[in-house]
Amino acid sequence: MLLPNWRAILARAWSFRLIVSIALLQGLDYAMPFVGMSLPLPEGWLTPVTIVIAVLAAFSRLVPQKGLSDG
Repeated sequence: MLLPNWRAILARAWSFRLIVSIALLQGLDYAMPFVGMSLPLPEGWLTPVTIVIAVLAAFSRLVPQKGLSDG
């Protein structure tokens, strides 16, 4: 069951945005070898960036956000 304010959560929740960015990064990592994409970034950048975003997403779940939290 969805929360009553799910639209507001989709629009404003940082945790949701960060989790979506993790999914996009992982999709990019998966697709690059198949489409021959080459980004001008150092080798091995994806794992640390994804870990940092995942930690931020977890932390953002603990921080009340104006207009979204009940307390």
